[in-house]
Amino acid sequence: MPIGVILAFLAYASFSMGDALIKAIGPGFTVFEIAFFTAGFSIIPLALTNRHERWRDMLQMKHPYLVQMRCVTAICATACVMYAFTHIAFAEVYAIAFTTPIFVTLLSVLVLKEHVTPLRWALLLIGFAGVLLVVRPGFRALELGHLVAFVSTIFGAITTIILRHIAPHEKRVSLVGVVVLYSVVFNGLMMLPSFVWPNWEQFGTLALCGAFGGVGGLLLIAATKATPANLIAPVQYSQLIWGILLGAAVYREFPDAVAIVGVFVVLGAGLMNVLDEKTKIRWKPRVFFFRSGL
Repeated sequence: MPIGVILAFLAYASFSMGDALIKAIGPGFTVFEIAFFTAGFSIIPLALTNRHERWRDMLQMKHPYLVQMRCVTAICATACVMYAFTHIAFAEVYAIAFTTPIFVTLLSVLVLKEHVTPLRWALLLIGFAGVLLVVRPGFRALELGHLVAFVSTIFGAITTIILRHIAPHEKRVSLVGVVVLYSVVFNGLMMLPSFVWPNWEQFGTLALCGAFGGVGGLLLIAATKATPANLIAPVQYSQLIWGILLGAAVYREFPDAVAIVGVFVVLGAGLMNVLDEKTKIRWKPRVFFFRSGL
């Protein structure tokens, strides 16, 4: 197995561990306070390993307005997905998050004027059908967490489209550092009215949330440098499996047979989607905000 694929598996496992900790600590804090601390801690792994770009050049951007717009959409996506993690089943959040390619595809056609094959559209719709099997609207009451998770995918898709346009032209310290700066300032202000001092155990959990996100980001960067992207892309769907395993092992959330079928429909359609090389649609699920800096 190529080393890049192994690193990618470790990266998405790290992301999932961080997401699981967010769910664990969520009931005691607002999403703004969680985002504030995880944003601050997530930058530490990159700061310790960054030797090629100067942080003081972070604000020297070629597309400043688009970078800032991307920060806003990334922060909104983060707040939504953190709310979803703390209010609905772990695996369901991941299943909904993987509808992001549908919105990315729509925006890529409308905004970037890209061509999408009929096969690609069919696979995206099959994946969406799998999500409906997991959520089953009309057969059970949808919670606010489900709707907020869907909103997060729209914000995530906008973030992805902007990133695809600006990434070749901007420094990594700008793409990562500016969104962290925005997140710390915005969430720091928003958390003040209902701020709760974390105890040492909670503070350690928040630090781990950020560390898992930061380490996952670095592992994913290393993976893409070591192995072709078409081998790395399918690995992101391992998060669906992690969602089921962590939800069952940690939170006693056991999806029923219909939901499991839905998850594997999403998994199968997604794998066929990213393995089809005729028309590559590069996207990354925005389940953890640090990933929007990659």
